[in-house]
Amino acid sequence: MIASGKTKDNDKARMDLALYCRCKDLVKLGTNGKLLKTKANYTLTAYETKLVCQWIKELKMPDGYSNLARCANVDKGTMNGVKSHDCHVFMECLLPIAFSSLLPHVLNPLIEISHLFKDLCLTTFMEDDLSIMEQNIPFIMCKLERIFPLVFFIQWNICLFI
Repeated sequence: MIASGKTKDNDKARMDLALYCRCKDLVKLGTNGKLLKTKANYTLTAYETKLVCQWIKELKMPDGYSNLARCANVDKGTMNGVKSHDCHVFMECLLPIAFSSLLPHVLNPLIEISHLFKDLCLTTFMEDDLSIMEQNIPFIMCKLERIFPLVFFIQWNICLFI
């Protein structure tokens, strides 16, 4: 467990990202030769994070649909206590809107995966639709792998099997 205020984002980890994950944009050398830790293109600023939390806090959903407002902490810019149904609603409907401030090459694959989740949860669909979804999954995963570091997918797979 990492102590409060500590991070594993050290110089060695950044160099590994550049070497193994092809994330060269995260490693820049300053004029004095020191390593500069730049933000990844998929991160939001603290201000943008608080704006997203504020938006979720003020979001009005139909009765019985979802209550994400109770999970948003605007002051800290965090979401806590999100139930699986709330997460499902967020992934299906709200993800493209919440992260619309991201760069298009980051936002578009997130929108695609959001549409995929929405399509998977339809009550009825044709066999052809299922075939198209199955063909699209590798392309969406490839786009996501170009954006997010490899460790994101490793941790995600571990969570799926636990």
